[in-house]
Amino acid sequence: MLTIRIGTRSSPLALAQVKVIADMIRASWPDAEIIPVPIRTSGDKNMAAFSSDPQGIKGMFTHEIEESLRCGEIDIAVHSLKDLPANIAPDLPIVAYSKRGDPRDALIGDCGVIGTSSARRRVQLAGLYPGSKIVPVRGNIGTRLRKLDEGEYSGLVLSAAGLERLGLSQRITRIFTADEIVPSPGQGILACQGRSDRDYPYLECVDDEYAHFCAIAERSFSRCLGSGCNIPAGAYAEVDGEYMTLRGFFADGGRIKRAMLSGSRREAESIGMRLAEVIMS
Repeated sequence: MLTIRIGTRSSPLALAQVKVIADMIRASWPDAEIIPVPIRTSGDKNMAAFSSDPQGIKGMFTHEIEESLRCGEIDIAVHSLKDLPANIAPDLPIVAYSKRGDPRDALIGDCGVIGTSSARRRVQLAGLYPGSKIVPVRGNIGTRLRKLDEGEYSGLVLSAAGLERLGLSQRITRIFTADEIVPSPGQGILACQGRSDRDYPYLECVDDEYAHFCAIAERSFSRCLGSGCNIPAGAYAEVDGEYMTLRGFFADGGRIKRAMLSGSRREAESIGMRLAEVIMS
């Protein structure tokens, strides 16, 4: 029998995302035994200490999971792709990208006092709601919703895909278009991370061709900007047959820059690099 130990963060959303991947594997490998392995990361332990997005915080949510993968305690890891650093270790590559969920950002509540700790969201929300107060918020989705319900905030901005995976879509007040708020690179895509010295035939049913190309372009853009969590940057690619269009957003001090670039999806990495050059020029 095939046994697959899937490492993930211990949050309800992370476990829901493992279920998405597990269900896809079981559809093609019905006899597989799939064991979720929740791992509490440094970021989860210290989340309350952060009031903004410091450089490198993404790695704090992946380090322990990656070490478990290296030493063989788990077989694969499942992450929200948007939470993975743009540069990952060569020995722990992304081996499958899931079909993309809703890539957009969503508002729950109203626009009086909006809670979000994403620099990317903060800058774009300020343009959409110039009269609103935008303040940091920490915790998993459940914690943030509790703070909203207790009146600490009048609104929250969260990933539409995450809310959908938790069965919370009914709480959404507004979904922003990708032009209103350019999403985080990889938003809505689940990444399966493995080891470079292993083969993963059971992930062939998970890997989505279109999501794969979008992820490459968006992460290439982010990598060229040197984007960490504290840099207001977003990227969103759409694929139509062999054709790809990539939107990019970047805020540098008081300057807000947006640009688009199109080309063959086979040149996804190059498109990301070239758009970064355009937007930084």
